[in-house]
Amino acid sequence: MILPKIRDPRLVTIRRGGTLTDPDHHLLALWAAACAEHVLHLFETARPEDPRPRRAIEHGRAWARGEVGMMRARAAGGHAMGAARDLRGAARHAAYAAGQAAVVAHVAAHELGAAAYAIKAARAAVPEGESEAAGRLECRWQRDRLPAAIRALVLDDQRLRNDICWSVFDC
Repeated sequence: MILPKIRDPRLVTIRRGGTLTDPDHHLLALWAAACAEHVLHLFETARPEDPRPRRAIEHGRAWARGEVGMMRARAAGGHAMGAARDLRGAARHAAYAAGQAAVVAHVAAHELGAAAYAIKAARAAVPEGESEAAGRLECRWQRDRLPAAIRALVLDDQRLRNDICWSVFDC
């Protein structure tokens, strides 16, 4: 589970009663896409013929640019998560990261889902004794790419939801 029972109004758009602006929502989607794309090769190595996770990332970015609607991006995210169903380990987590990145268009709070699954993918891609270090490295890579406008929001969101995101943001 990556979503809290009570939604943080900072991650709900203004038109839905929260305080999140459209430009910041778009930045969250683009950051989530970058997180997912960073580990996408772990899926594509296992399933090079399956374009669904890559398409989901593309749809998330296209939504942020105003080129596709939310429903298309959300559907692409669902298809990416469907690509993960019969997989295990790094490939599965990478596909989930891509799916989560696309559905940020629908629910901004999925931004941490993309990041958390990417960290889980990085951890699963290395031998067991190296997984914690790989996860910390991936977490730092993600944080280094946070746009200034959303940095404080995302870091606070990570702090608040770390427990329900498998404690992957301890980096």
